[in-house]
Amino acid sequence: MSDMLHRILLVDDEPSIVNALARELRQGVGEGLWPALKVETFTSPDAALARACECKFSLFISDYRMPGMNGVQLLAALREQQPDAIRVILSGQTDYDGLMDAINRAQITRFLAKPWNTRELLFAVHQFLKLYEERVETRALADLQRLAQGSISPQEAERRRLERLEPGLTQVDWSPDGAYVLDPGTTRA
Repeated sequence: MSDMLHRILLVDDEPSIVNALARELRQGVGEGLWPALKVETFTSPDAALARACECKFSLFISDYRMPGMNGVQLLAALREQQPDAIRVILSGQTDYDGLMDAINRAQITRFLAKPWNTRELLFAVHQFLKLYEERVETRALADLQRLAQGSISPQEAERRRLERLEPGLTQVDWSPDGAYVLDPGTTRA
């Protein structure tokens, strides 16, 4: 595994669950499973979705059953924002229809059961982070090939590289009068 700083976003409506998961993942750093890790925890799917608009994550782990927005809806929205990130459902209940929806709609990588086994969780996260690195590397190599073939411009290749580093960085919001919008909540009519 590379020395890449991985960010993991954990979402569960029960604070004790996200805190326990974060503790377990920090244990993996101590055991040398990954060199560095930034774990962010949320009890609100809406807040987690807003945070994913601000920075790039390697891995999303979400509870399935939450009030307001379930884990499949959240992970499907996160897939639109950050398609390279690994998406995982964590649930204490096995719901066949919900699991199929998660696989088909959110394209989850795996379903983890509550309560989890610490060793299995750490091994799975290690594998997820390696898979994420492979996805990012594959996309970068494909863009280099497209650039060499002339199917994308050097500017487009650079834009894609920057987007991989910081999702949303190259997206510009414009107001109706043609001005650049610094804060999307203050768009003028």
